[in-house]
Amino acid sequence: MSDVQAGTAGDDVPETTPRQAAWHRWFDLRFRTPVAVYGLIVYTSLINIAAEHGSVSDLLITSVASLIVFYLAHVFAHTLSDHGTHRLGPATASAFRHSLGMLYSGVPTTLAMVMASFTVHDTDELSDIATNTTFVMLFLLGLSAYTRTGAPVWLRLLGAIGTAMLGLLVVILELLLH
Repeated sequence: MSDVQAGTAGDDVPETTPRQAAWHRWFDLRFRTPVAVYGLIVYTSLINIAAEHGSVSDLLITSVASLIVFYLAHVFAHTLSDHGTHRLGPATASAFRHSLGMLYSGVPTTLAMVMASFTVHDTDELSDIATNTTFVMLFLLGLSAYTRTGAPVWLRLLGAIGTAMLGLLVVILELLLH
């Protein structure tokens, strides 16, 4: 059992049950990586930029295609940086695995947009839904991080809101540059 599970990693860090630990591992591998957080913010920025052009279906196609292109660019960058140390095959396989968070992070936003597209026929509304979904995801990521530290509930909530707002600030800054 790890130190965090045993409650010895730090002062007042709560113990986790095996079920919670499995959920945390699943969540961490998909959403709580630098690549996933970066992907979530870039994806939301792309959606908001693409919302200015075309129809709802164009927005969905452009957004998902752009996310895939960014994923492939990340795979390429990771492969290139790792290839000097490892052979091309293992470096590429590692890059595909390492970069998956970028794709995972787009799933909640894409699902929300697809479901909303049946009733929403305005790209601005759809991009608002994407932005709200991103806010929720960033809130959950912040809440997860603060919960793991054993912070009191009020600090967990405040930290989660701060995390979400900081992430959206980066999205806004990206939009201002375009």
